[in-house]
Amino acid sequence: MVLRLYLKKQSTVANVALAKTPITRRNNSLSRRYLFTSESVTEGHPDKICDQISDTILDALLTEDPKSRVAAEVVVNTGLMLLTGEITTKAQVNYIELARKKIADIGYIHADNGFSANSCSVLVALDTQSPDIAQGVNTAHESREQSSEEELDAIGAGDQGLMFGFACNETPELMPLPISLAHRICRQLAVVRKTGQLPYLRPDGKSQVTVTYEDGKPVGIDTILISTQHTEAIGDITETAAVQAKIKADLWATVVEPVFADIAIKPDAETRFLVNPTGKFVIGGPQGDSGLTGRKIIVDTYGGYSRHGGGAFSGKDPTKVDRSAAYACRYVAKNIVAAGLAEKCEVQLSYAIGVARPVSMMIETFGTGKVDDDRLLEVVKQLFELRPAGIIQAFNLQNLPAERGGRFYQDVAAYGHFGRTDLELPWEQTDKVELLKSALSEQLSAVAR
Repeated sequence: MVLRLYLKKQSTVANVALAKTPITRRNNSLSRRYLFTSESVTEGHPDKICDQISDTILDALLTEDPKSRVAAEVVVNTGLMLLTGEITTKAQVNYIELARKKIADIGYIHADNGFSANSCSVLVALDTQSPDIAQGVNTAHESREQSSEEELDAIGAGDQGLMFGFACNETPELMPLPISLAHRICRQLAVVRKTGQLPYLRPDGKSQVTVTYEDGKPVGIDTILISTQHTEAIGDITETAAVQAKIKADLWATVVEPVFADIAIKPDAETRFLVNPTGKFVIGGPQGDSGLTGRKIIVDTYGGYSRHGGGAFSGKDPTKVDRSAAYACRYVAKNIVAAGLAEKCEVQLSYAIGVARPVSMMIETFGTGKVDDDRLLEVVKQLFELRPAGIIQAFNLQNLPAERGGRFYQDVAAYGHFGRTDLELPWEQTDKVELLKSALSEQLSAVAR
């Protein structure tokens, strides 16, 4: 009797679960519908203030000394900015001046924000890179223990760790649609604020976009959420509900509609549009929340659509594989998808501190690949240089700040490091497409037959 009741209960639970599963019948086949959400934040978000200051300092140091070793961490709170970390460099820069200028560029110039470029306290507490770490980076394990004379075996990874890169064919820039849209909205928020189109906006803000998928393809926009800092009143409008109504109408006209103007999938009558759901967002920036470098790693990458190794990017020089190898993973994945070898591709690398060659590499195409993943991995290992020194050399990561007028990394510190059509980023190039196709021509011909 007990067993019969248990089985009946399990059957009931299973039937309820199946009833809740978002599956519909289409063209006489089962079709799965689901929602996926990604968020972004504006350059005035407290964590992004920190990322940008960290990368502004990195840019300045590499401009004067391309061999600088940098791990710059920033903390912000009401009226306070702290710079800490480890830096070894020959460059002479004014950290306080760099920080204040970046804070002003972001838009924190009003003292009533609780955080202003000219009035906040700036504290500096820096050490140099640990000599125990430096010896493994300066002379890699391959050179020390295996007497390798290869130039690219000379530099060891700055830390152990695992990194992921991803690409898919949902957007022209080969990024997942949810994070692409979330970034677009936040960039447009900054545009309408800085141009004075919506003068009542303040620097802090966030976006979140929920996309409807069917059979793994985006088919609609379920929800758009925007939270943006604003003044208490807008002109003569002082009543809170009226202020929020004005903001919502303005954001739809000046932010949402322009963002979706060139996109086939658009909001419709069923799309929810939420603006400042708490009721108001006057207190923001570091006055509302403290900020910390490296706390927006999902915003920086793929919006949760792909796995993440856990390492942050900003404030780190290119010997730190958390940054440079993540860029290399994106480069590999994007070239694979651009070559038409897969609709989706995720690449993982791992490293040991002080060792030049990757400990492991994995490629996953989620059943969308035109060739076997193992064969694809063999070809990638032949065509892509993935030792830290090779990545630095291929992308020119130590010299780009000087070559681009003293700023490079700070430009990717907000609105994502990948899929940036507004910037020329070396890891976004698709210059390996023809080499990949050529190396796999036999397998591709077999598939075509």
